[in-house]
Amino acid sequence: MSSASADGTPAKTPAHSQTLSRGIRALEILAEAQSPMTIAELSAALGVHRSIAYRILRTLEDHSLLMRDDAGRVQAGPGLAALARGVNRNLQTAALPELTELANELDMTTFIAVWDHRASVTLLTVEPRHSGATLAQRPGTRHSFSSGAPGIAIQSAISEDTWERLAPGLPYRPEARAARAAGFATSHDEVLPGVAAIAAPIHIPGGMPAAICAISLGPSTDPASIGARLAASAHVIEAQLQ
Repeated sequence: MSSASADGTPAKTPAHSQTLSRGIRALEILAEAQSPMTIAELSAALGVHRSIAYRILRTLEDHSLLMRDDAGRVQAGPGLAALARGVNRNLQTAALPELTELANELDMTTFIAVWDHRASVTLLTVEPRHSGATLAQRPGTRHSFSSGAPGIAIQSAISEDTWERLAPGLPYRPEARAARAAGFATSHDEVLPGVAAIAAPIHIPGGMPAAICAISLGPSTDPASIGARLAASAHVIEAQLQ
């Protein structure tokens, strides 16, 4: 329903580009896909005619944001990686050495999760160098704040009043209050069956908090020790961002 201005005339809503919105949605779908998609599959996912999807894809392909294989299937292109390097560049630069050291020390996949309105999004990830079996956590992976240690850790760095203003209707988890006291958050079986996660908040000067996280198969043998180690790395990253 449209609102009205003080004089009773309909209030104007900001104009949006439907084509741009569809192009961005196409990139989101391709980034989340487990394998290359046909144009028919992508047009169905977008809810548009195949000819419209084809025009969108041709434009994205011109900018290397997607690419096609020999069979004509499409997938995310190298141009996205170039764009991703500019996202929270300072945070990525400060976090990478800590993530690398933690991944090899703990023999766990480590990553940075950042705030994105009603979800936490993986920004940067590192897998341990010499582990036989590790969990992959792809950059761009999104998880609701209703599940997982990264979201709990980010919530713990935000007051409940502020949270209600930023994400109205999205519950502030009781686990976030406990995480604020402990300095880290834990979860198990919340995002993926059998996967445990531990995360500590990172306070970003002038911005929304992030979280430094570690994940493993099965419950962690020493969550308190790992949580304290993550919290220490979070403080190192924070110092680099000052």
